[in-house]
Amino acid sequence: MKKNALFLLLFIATISSAQNNLPKPTKAQLAWHGMEFYLFMHFGPNTFTDLEWGHGNEKEEIFNPAKLDCNQWCRVAKAAGAKGIIITAKHHDGFCLWPSKFSKHTVRESKWKDGNGDVLKELSAACKKYGLKFGVYISPWDRNHPDYGSEIYNDVFVNMMTEIFTNYGPIWELWWDGANGEGPNGKKQVYDWARFKKTVRQLSPNTVIFSDVGPDIRWCGNENGIAGTTNWNTLNIDGFEPGLHAPTTDTLNAGNVNGKYWIPAECDVSIRPGWFYHKAEEDKVKTPEQLFQLYLKSVGRGANLLLNVPPDGNGLITKFDSAALVGFKKLRDESFKNNLALKAKALITSSDSIKFRGLVNDKNVSTFAEITDCKNEIIQLHFKKSTKINCVILKEKIKDGQAVQKFYVQVRNNKQLENYINSTIGNKRIVTFPALEVDDLMIYFLEGKERIKISEIEVYYINDNLTEK
Repeated sequence: MKKNALFLLLFIATISSAQNNLPKPTKAQLAWHGMEFYLFMHFGPNTFTDLEWGHGNEKEEIFNPAKLDCNQWCRVAKAAGAKGIIITAKHHDGFCLWPSKFSKHTVRESKWKDGNGDVLKELSAACKKYGLKFGVYISPWDRNHPDYGSEIYNDVFVNMMTEIFTNYGPIWELWWDGANGEGPNGKKQVYDWARFKKTVRQLSPNTVIFSDVGPDIRWCGNENGIAGTTNWNTLNIDGFEPGLHAPTTDTLNAGNVNGKYWIPAECDVSIRPGWFYHKAEEDKVKTPEQLFQLYLKSVGRGANLLLNVPPDGNGLITKFDSAALVGFKKLRDESFKNNLALKAKALITSSDSIKFRGLVNDKNVSTFAEITDCKNEIIQLHFKKSTKINCVILKEKIKDGQAVQKFYVQVRNNKQLENYINSTIGNKRIVTFPALEVDDLMIYFLEGKERIKISEIEVYYINDNLTEK
């Protein structure tokens, strides 16, 4: 009876959420972490001019995607396992993919659908139909608008955002590009970032905002889709603003170990060399294997992966891109379908005893194992028979903050012992290594802030050619 009571107390202690002083995600940020992988779509006049950055003086009539089908975009996204789409509603050239009342450089002035088309309306509806989240990229830089470079333009930008949130919501993520170049009058704009943020918070409190420095999601510091091997969800942003006054790319890549604010990293990368569609790049689409490597180095390091897939001049995702995306999904499904940790016995052990059974392989992220003494406690997974593995996934209970600073995975059998040292965990850490038949897998925590809470550990044997390169 006493043993049962002791186990019950330990169990309650394990599933309870002890208070700590670590920065924590908001409800909207926590939901964002659960998205993990979604698509970016660069689409606009550049699609038809073969440019990456438009000049702003392109004739509106060139925008004419005769076969535009946002349902096709969403079908491809679903087949790829993506959970949302972010569209470039307005790039630096100033062309609006919706008929904005505050610009004369929009789909309304184009030949497409005789000026009656609205890309945002069609994509928003398609995302709802297919159960995908809808996000919008809007560049504050505008190389076309005559008021750019004056205070009036800040009113224009606020009015444009108001149109988008009012007419096309709900919008799950708003993507701010911090680029700031000259407008048609040769002037640069002083962006009113504080007002922009206030506007979004008033219009849509649950929308997460991306920029170099958040306020909700940060850039990973590169356009290669790769998060830092050390990746903190926390960042110090006081005194910074998007674009010209942002932290260094190294800081954005790794975050700040003692960062004041919860601002996790998003890894943006294109499936092609360019961001907009170029016919010359049809044979340069990333392979499923290359996309899987990006997944390991983004999602597998606690960040989210934003993969750009640009529609062509017809307004369709090409067969080359869709084939790569479907192949990428197949690799993920095959690699992570058989969680070997479910067959193991999980324990939290110390140097002198077994404390209690771990709750890290129960397929329940609301339960967790708590490490209160890094120097003395480890998590052990014991397999009844030797099991071939080469991939371990660890997840922290980030609802209560991010605590692991350094850990290592130890795999052992009666003949061999191997250690693999790593840094942070966060939402998800994927550790791969040469395949080995193991009897036990041990997780040692070398450094941690507050109490470490591990919500889940998964173990896999994946194709040896897919382990991180």
